[in-house]
Amino acid sequence: RTCRRPLAHVCAVYTRRYRLVDSAMEVFLRRGTKRGLFLDFGVTKGDVDRRNEFVRMLVRFCPRGTLKHWPTEARRLQRLWQGRRISNFDYLMGLNALAGRSYSDLCQYPVFPWVLSCYGAPALDLGDPACYRDLSRPIGALDDARLAEFLERYESFQDPDIPAFMYGSHYSTAVGVVLHFLLRLQPFADLHQSMQNGAFDVPDRLFSSVPRAWALCTSALSEVKELTPEWYCVPDFLRNVNGFELGATQDGERVDDVALPRWAASPEDFIRKHRAALESEHVSENLHHWIDLIFGHKQQGQAAVDAHNVFYYLTYYGAIDLTKIRDDALRRATELQIAHFGQCPMQLFSRPHPPRGRRVLVPRPLATTTQGLDLWRQVRCAVGRAMHS
Repeated sequence: RTCRRPLAHVCAVYTRRYRLVDSAMEVFLRRGTKRGLFLDFGVTKGDVDRRNEFVRMLVRFCPRGTLKHWPTEARRLQRLWQGRRISNFDYLMGLNALAGRSYSDLCQYPVFPWVLSCYGAPALDLGDPACYRDLSRPIGALDDARLAEFLERYESFQDPDIPAFMYGSHYSTAVGVVLHFLLRLQPFADLHQSMQNGAFDVPDRLFSSVPRAWALCTSALSEVKELTPEWYCVPDFLRNVNGFELGATQDGERVDDVALPRWAASPEDFIRKHRAALESEHVSENLHHWIDLIFGHKQQGQAAVDAHNVFYYLTYYGAIDLTKIRDDALRRATELQIAHFGQCPMQLFSRPHPPRGRRVLVPRPLATTTQGLDLWRQVRCAVGRAMHS
């Protein structure tokens, strides 16, 4: 199949990993064009060499700066965020893009944090620190009793071929997170059903309640989910806009729209308040801790052990070399395992991430600057088109 796009439409090119192999690339096209392209070239050294040569040829005919070098871009975004020139949402979207997370790869979908802890409360007070999740701890370490069980498994685990791990599931997976939370939207609904022999999953396992999802993610040994960007910008993922027949639970409860916290009057109200929580001063002062866990120095090594942030080894880049697996069936099985266990983002920072600069109250200008709008266009170009644009 041949796909043709004018080079004038290309606004950014990134080299990418695919199933833990540095063998892919992503091409982002300007707004108003049909879509971007995610291309995987294969697992062998020759495949990777062909990818690299194709990238060199492509950027030779594209405007200067089209090929994005993540160290430079990460430092630039960090300075903008520290100086409060971009929002928390924009910064996380930018980091996700630089770390290889993409709307074009469900196995490496953008990851966002839970920021609240009061999803079951009757009211929401964004000025109360007790309403917020501890961003310095991974989701699996928020409950001390549950963490003790994870640590016991880690300390007693003995296998000559598999390194010890604390969490057997991952915070970002295609089926368990992306298709779970977004099943009411297309194309996720069709993809969800394709994983379940053409039907939706058992109603009791479907995402049906925000408070219940939070409770499971902080109590069940098999649940350490973080969130997707839609939790902060797309109200329709909480509403059965397509009228899918999702069945009824064993208690006879019909699964339809997602049940919201009592402090949210509608999906739009939930998104507005959830986004306000993400942009709050409390989150602004603590978001760098979560970045350390997901994109930074606490992702791997002894720092990850100390932070209780160790996942199954096949979620980490460099854990296995697929080119050295000669048996085709075994290599395919390993690739599927990598795809379904989840994949950690590329590590962007090797040192503790600095906190955000203090908020300085200044008089509002009479005229609105276009800098923020221009930056948002750059970020949107870097992460691809939103699902509803």
